[in-house]
Amino acid sequence: MTVLNSTVTDLNVTNFSDQQINLIEEYSNQPILLLFYNNSCLGCTGRAIPLAYEIQKEYPDLKVIGIHSNFGDKKATEEDIRSIFTIDELPFPIYIDEEHKLYDQFECEGTPHWVLINEERRIFNSIFGSQSGAQNRLYYSIDELMESND
Repeated sequence: MTVLNSTVTDLNVTNFSDQQINLIEEYSNQPILLLFYNNSCLGCTGRAIPLAYEIQKEYPDLKVIGIHSNFGDKKATEEDIRSIFTIDELPFPIYIDEEHKLYDQFECEGTPHWVLINEERRIFNSIFGSQSGAQNRLYYSIDELMESND
């Protein structure tokens, strides 16, 4: 289980150009919602991705970031990732978690898995799933986090 309130110092992912990016440095001045997902997961593509898009619109001060975790030998390409969207522009930044290292670091229970990180870079909450119960817990956590930032 991810330890809530622990400090996150590195969130190393890869962009579509195979460059390493530390998301903590890239998005240093705002709370972050990480969505760990995989294109092969129907709950991810059918519920979590659309939910993440809605959250990004509803909470403009919260940075929503998709992290596609690769498992096994199958590596997702930019084309694979873009293929699940009906729009040309990605609705929020998406990065690749090669060899699911971040997924393991946060002890994700499966995909989709959400991790809320506050402005102090502490883990605020970690939630598995995309069905209504998980969505409710996620919204409550986001509201609590955003109220604490006011």
